[in-house]
Amino acid sequence: MTAPYACCPGASRGRLHPERMSTFRSPWQRDRDRIIHSSAFRRLKHKTQVFVEHDGKAYRGDYFRTRLTHTIEVAQVARTIAGALGLNTDLAETVALSHDLGHPPFGHTGEDALSALMQPYGGFDHNAQALRIVTRLERHYADFDGLNLTWEALEGIAKHNGPVVGPLPYALAEVNADLDLELHTNASAEAQVAAVADDVAYNHHDLHDGLRAGLFTEDELAELPVVGPAFAEVDRLYPGLDPTRRRYEALRRVFGVMVEDVIAVAQNRLTGLRPQSAQDIRDMEGPIIRFSKPLYQNIKAIKSFLFTRMYRAPSVVVERTTVTAMLNDLFPLYLHDPSQMPEQWCRIARQAGNETLCARVVLDYVAGMTDRFAIAEHQRLFPGH
Repeated sequence: MTAPYACCPGASRGRLHPERMSTFRSPWQRDRDRIIHSSAFRRLKHKTQVFVEHDGKAYRGDYFRTRLTHTIEVAQVARTIAGALGLNTDLAETVALSHDLGHPPFGHTGEDALSALMQPYGGFDHNAQALRIVTRLERHYADFDGLNLTWEALEGIAKHNGPVVGPLPYALAEVNADLDLELHTNASAEAQVAAVADDVAYNHHDLHDGLRAGLFTEDELAELPVVGPAFAEVDRLYPGLDPTRRRYEALRRVFGVMVEDVIAVAQNRLTGLRPQSAQDIRDMEGPIIRFSKPLYQNIKAIKSFLFTRMYRAPSVVVERTTVTAMLNDLFPLYLHDPSQMPEQWCRIARQAGNETLCARVVLDYVAGMTDRFAIAEHQRLFPGH
């Protein structure tokens, strides 16, 4: 049963370019399907989550999450939470599937590198880049650029992490000028669910991937809140369990604790605040979908552990340095010699009119690369490096 504070497909604020309604799909089912069929979504298959996805040295690399598998896991969590709360599961899934479309190659390392390179030209932000992709860069339709997503889907991409204040990244400013996304307010409850689902998914799967990579051990995780008790419970219930099954059983419980906490907190707050519309959710002072304060503190401890032992592990830092150097080579070369890009990108860059606009064209090209294509391009253009 749909709650009164859920977004209603029949009340959607529509699309920038009007389209005839589908006879068998809601507006957000169409949005979801357009995202899944987009080029940017397919490229997530070969983009880094934490470990460089192509890495031939890591013989177990096929087991690590990529940006695509992460996105699918986020969408699954978002549908579960949204369904439990009576929200629109299609909209929650749509925002979840699109939330990382703007990530460049090499994950957050690539984003940091491109942010520095773009500093003189308006900066770089992966959320804003996701909006640019779905409103400008995907060119599959005869009548418009982009995917022509609904207002609610675009709002979710822009605001799923909260209201946007301060100077706007240029890509977000462009979209907001066409469709006022009410950036000063909260996002819909469905978009808030997608944001929390992102936290649930990566905290869960990064523990898996860090263990598989040998960056830490189960014994070290025993010292962490939530995680340690989960392993202890599995040992109590299944003494002598096979190590691989033990790991999965324990981390499955960690996953369940996070999801159940979010649902319980949201149900309690929704009962107390009694919002009567989706707009009531947007107009609240803070998010309605969040972890409880005790669990939030425990998750901070888990994140701190992962930051030190995984995201800044010596082997990962070496890889970060290597791929940052690659982007630092590629971006200026394309900027000053657009002929090194494919013909259509070269033509757009040369027609840009000034260096700032040209840099944005180069950014669109580089940010759209997969890890392995960026590496191949670097090998082609900088042989021997």
